[in-house]
Amino acid sequence: MTKNYKILGKFIKDISSETKDVETYLFVKDRITKYKLDISIQSKALKEKIIGVYTSLKFEDKEDVKKKSYFEITYTTIVRIENQIEKKELEKIILCDVQEEIRPDLETAFENIISNSGYTGIKFEKKIDFEKLYKQKIS
Repeated sequence: MTKNYKILGKFIKDISSETKDVETYLFVKDRITKYKLDISIQSKALKEKIIGVYTSLKFEDKEDVKKKSYFEITYTTIVRIENQIEKKELEKIILCDVQEEIRPDLETAFENIISNSGYTGIKFEKKIDFEKLYKQKIS
């Protein structure tokens, strides 16, 4: 099957790592395994057949505790649509195909942010299954 898109470029648009103080750091270090990962994908037409795809990952404590750290990355992918396609296929390209292609770079960048923030050894063992997420969305 021929790919109907080409990735022209990709970059980190925005990153954030927040830990208020030493006490928060020590508290979070013992609790970070309880943190949850959220994913958000948005897109914007830039010009004819060129789309900006913005993939955001947030890693945070969802429980009601006072001491928290917060990690977020927005990864931008510039995509050119190669052929005339239907809206449904475009949606799959944005939400699934592009995500699968950028996943290794996105995960490495995000894990490095968390590690460089002092929380070493955090790895996302369970890979994000964009195909499964896409199928859930359309069903």
